[in-house]
This record gives sequence, C-alpha cells and structure tokens, in this order.
Amino acid sequence: MTDTGLDSPTRRWRWDRRELAGSLGDMGTLLPIAVGLILVNGLDATAVLIAVGLFYVLSGLYFRVTVPVQPMKVIGAYAIARGMSPVEISSAGMWMAAILLVLGATGAITAVSRLVPRAAVRGVQLTTGVLLLTEGIRFILGRGPLQTRLGSGEPFLAISSVGPLPIGILLGGAAVLAILLLLDNRVAPAGLVVIVAGAAAGLLLGDHPGLSEIRPGLHLPTLLPYGLPGPSEAVLALVALALPQLPQTVGNAVIAQADLTREYFGAETARRSSFRALSISMGLANLGSALIGGMPLCHGAGGLAAHYRFGARTAASNLMIGGALLAAALLVGGGAAAALTVLPFSVLGALLIFAGAQLALTLLDVREREDLFVALVILGAALAANLAVGFAIGLGLAWAFRRWKLRV
Repeated sequence: MTDTGLDSPTRRWRWDRRELAGSLGDMGTLLPIAVGLILVNGLDATAVLIAVGLFYVLSGLYFRVTVPVQPMKVIGAYAIARGMSPVEISSAGMWMAAILLVLGATGAITAVSRLVPRAAVRGVQLTTGVLLLTEGIRFILGRGPLQTRLGSGEPFLAISSVGPLPIGILLGGAAVLAILLLLDNRVAPAGLVVIVAGAAAGLLLGDHPGLSEIRPGLHLPTLLPYGLPGPSEAVLALVALALPQLPQTVGNAVIAQADLTREYFGAETARRSSFRALSISMGLANLGSALIGGMPLCHGAGGLAAHYRFGARTAASNLMIGGALLAAALLVGGGAAAALTVLPFSVLGALLIFAGAQLALTLLDVREREDLFVALVILGAALAANLAVGFAIGLGLAWAFRRWKLRV
C-alpha cells in the first residue's frame, strides 16, 4: 500500500479531483461531533471551524503528507451526551494541550511508544475501524448519538420516510452503492460525488431555515469567549473528559497514526510524522482551539484511512479542506453551522463505513496467531468497555506473550 516518491517536488502537492475527494473523506467523523457541540453544547461555530481549518492547513504544511484533523471523540461524545458547558469543554482542551505538549517536548511520548508492541497497534487500528464502521451503520439506521438526542434519524430533513422505508436508509443505501461503483474512479471520485449529491439531496429534502439567516462578512473569533474555568469546572474537565480521552489519543492519534503513515507513504515520506511531532502538533492545536473557544482536536488513524481511501495522497488535500473551512468560518461565521447540517447523517454514515473498513483491513499483514489474538482481544474489550480498557488489556497480553513465550 506504500506510495513512493510523494516527497519529491512534483508529487508533494497534487491539485486534482481525487485529492479534493480525499480531503472530504473524513467528514463523517468531523461533522456530527462538531455540529453536536455547536447545537447542543453552545460552542461558537466560527471558533470551531477556524480551529479545524487552521489545524488542517498548518498540519499539511508541516508534515507534507495527508494528515487528518478530528474532534477528540471521547470528549465530544461525553460532552454532548451530558450537555456539558462550553467552559468545561474548553477546559478539557487546555488539559489535553498541557499533557500532550509535556509528552512531546520531553520525549516521553517516544519512550511510551517503545513499550507498545506492533500487535497492540494493529489491535487499536482494527478496533477504531470496526467502531467507525459500526457508527456509520448507526447513522444510516438513524441511531447515532446526536440523532437520538434530537429525536430523529434525519433531524434536518423535512421528510422522515418514503412509504415504509426511513429516508436515511434510502439515502444511505444509495450512497453506499455509489461509493462501491465509483471507489477507484479517477474521473468521478466517490467521495466528491457522494458529498455533492448528498448536499443536493439535503437541500432538496430539507427546509433548513438557518440558511436564510446567513450574513456574509468578516467574522473573527474572540479570546476566551467563555471565560476561564473555575476550580470545580477544571477538575471535572480533567476527570470526566481529559483523562478518559488520553489513552485513545496516545494509542490511536500518535502511535497508530505514525504507523499507518509509514504504511501508506513509506518511511522517508513519513519521517516528519514522528511520535513527538504528532504529540506537539495536537498540543499546540488544542491550546489555540481552547483560547478561541473551539473544540478539542486530534489526529487519528481512522481519519487518515478515510482521507487515503477516498483519494488523498498529498498535503494538498489538507490545504483544500482547511482553506474551505477557514473561508466558511471567516466569511459566514455562525451561519456556517446551518450549512453543515445540509449533509444528511446517512450520507456521512456511508463515508464512515468505508473509512472504517479501510482501517480495519490493516490487520491483513498480521501473520502470528498470538498477534492476531492480541488484536482481537483489544477489539472485544473495547466493544465491552472502551478503547482505553482494550488498549491496556492488549498491552498486558502482548507483554505476557513476549515475556513467557505463551502460545494460543
């Protein structure tokens, strides 16, 4: 799966339809949590989109390959489910910034990564892929967290069904079929076609009253719009949000992403995507995002798999999606939140299904039975509890196999 020669001057930037399609490949992960934090928790849409867009652009310029930008899923999902306040969410971002900057600047993240066997990395990638795939199916069935909270499978569409079939199943099924037919099509890239067609369907089938309230102009974020957190808010953000997020970030957004970047692009092209660089990158991004009132952000192997599967191969994809989000935030401001709801959840779910499958298939290069066992145990434990628990159990099991020469 390795692409060679991408770091040469002629291949570092590729401006074409496949790169554009790949830049949109991770919208299934980004949009639901971003929209939820804006609509449910009251985060400022301008700040959220500026932070994401700027992180995309700067990541592409530094790492010089396709680099994903995602919400921190544990923080985002828990904050939406509990209706946590903007200042608590912002505080969680500050905690994550401090922890990741310390881990990266001191080199401790490299020491931690050396303790993680490859079998555990593959287990994290398999688990993240299966979770994304499952979440995509939930979106199509109308059972995603935000859909459940808003009380509808497609809360932003004017119709809920066509005859006996929910509209989400119809749109999601059509999107899956389109992706299957166009997945390797260079003339009509699957991601681009599905996003454009999905947005058209959303405009046609939805009322979207918020679109009429969009006021073009120059919209800038403000510094610390929610104020500084008090002691109780800071402690709650650390215990309920930051600490549960940390193992997933280290396992998936640092170790697993660095491994997958080398897998896709080769060691030479991926040399900047080191454990320290990824950790510091996320630390700086979360510091900046928290200061302007955005959401906690990370990289992630699942996002990389999504971008890559739909055609992204160079850092140009980062500049495309990042530039578009920055332009939307600066020129439309809070009205951009209404524009984000145009894409049906079921269409986003179809993107997640293929992104998840792409990531889970990294397991195919595992040959030893013991390594397969470790990866499957991580998956099982994560489904029963969460990825942090699965990661911890998998690490212990991998070390036991190595120390005592156990066999399965």
